[in-house]
Amino acid sequence: MAAKRGDGLPKAAELDERVVGFLRHLAVEKRYSKRTLGEYEGDLRQFQHWLGEKRIDLARVETVTLRGYLARMHGELEPSSIARKLSAIRSLYKWMQARGLVEANPGTLVATPKQKKALPKVVPIDEVTALLETPRADSPLGARDRAILEVLYGGGLRVAEVCGLDLSSLDRSGRLVRVLGKGSKERVVPLGRKAWAAIEAYLALRPRLFERQRPGQDPHALFCNYRGGRLTMRWVARMIDRYVALLALQRKVHPHALRHSFATHLLDNGADLRGIQELLGHASISTTQRYTHVSVEQLMAVYDKAHPRA
Repeated sequence: MAAKRGDGLPKAAELDERVVGFLRHLAVEKRYSKRTLGEYEGDLRQFQHWLGEKRIDLARVETVTLRGYLARMHGELEPSSIARKLSAIRSLYKWMQARGLVEANPGTLVATPKQKKALPKVVPIDEVTALLETPRADSPLGARDRAILEVLYGGGLRVAEVCGLDLSSLDRSGRLVRVLGKGSKERVVPLGRKAWAAIEAYLALRPRLFERQRPGQDPHALFCNYRGGRLTMRWVARMIDRYVALLALQRKVHPHALRHSFATHLLDNGADLRGIQELLGHASISTTQRYTHVSVEQLMAVYDKAHPRA
């Protein structure tokens, strides 16, 4: 059973019909992004291929079988990659169990690999300021780039959230942005004066991107390319790379680093952790607490550098 084209699923030819059904569930009912669906499809295709080599049916997998599958990856893949594959398989069997296709979930008793908890990478305030002020705001594309950077840092949005913004997402009177985050959870994020000024400057020039009718235009998208089409996450990352190169910054600035910087700078200036959690759209406060470690680490670095008896 192959997935029908146009249903939002990645190409699933030769996949087991149960896997295809699960992917369709994620696409239609869970509304997962194409990128996430692609990751699930790749992990489950790899798992199904291994089962085929072992002549094991999908419904006959036991905990020991699954442990054997994951054990062969140790030393070759990062623990985070193995954990992602295990999560995909667990989710598949949870879905199958709910539909009576298997009696038990073989992934329930398999331990998730321990992962190193890397601290978020934060860009210093002076470098963030320089980056935000680099795009020229006297052209539609320059004004757009500055507005994107201001929203990434000024609102702490994920790059996917920025790319997904529509004109209707803006509350111009209240200086608020309605954001559709992970798991289709909606939140409202306030923006500061400078971020909002950058948006207004871009909106004044945005109609020039639609002066000519071209294929692929999206009049609803807030941030558009020169043809009027919606921007992609990869494009935004490359855009930031260009400005970082212009500034000759001695660091890689990923779009997510601006989100990390937003949270850390708020915390450093006395913001409440719960408030930061709401702004970031974190489901758990433990995720937000990572930024307290960043602040302590930065504080110690300042101490070691400045104190005469450090």
